Amino acid sequence: MSEDKTAEIVLALEIDDPALADRLTALLGSIPGLRLAVPGEQAAAAIVARDPRIMPEDIALTQRELDVLALMAEGASNKVIARQLGISVHTVKFHVGSLLDKLDATGRTDAVAHAARRGVIEL
Repeated sequence: MSEDKTAEIVLALEIDDPALADRLTALLGSIPGLRLAVPGEQAAAAIVARDPRIMPEDIALTQRELDVLALMAEGASNKVIARQLGISVHTVKFHVGSLLDKLDATGRTDAVAHAARRGVIEL
C-alpha cells in the first residue's frame, strides 16, 4: 500500500513588524499543506516585509543624501533642493553625484527608481 502524502509547502516569514508577523503566523498556520519554517530552516517560498525606514545593508546613505534623494523624488531642481536644505547648489551637486554612484544610477530619475525598488524610499 502506498501512502498518499500531499507535499508540504514550507514558507518562511521575514517580517520586521512583530504584530503583522503574529497575525500572518496565525492565519497561515491553519492552512492545510502549508507549514511555516523555523528560523534557519530552508523554505520553498518567503514572505518578506521590511520596515521602509531601515536602509538596506548594501546601501550606506547619509541623512543628508536621504534628504536630497527625497526632494529629487519630488522633482525638485538642484536650486530648489539647495534652498530647502539651506546648502549651496555645489553641495547639492556633490550629493547628487554621490547618490548616483552609491545607487549605481545613470541619472536623477534612475537614482530615484533604483532607491524605490530597493526600499530606500517610498514613492
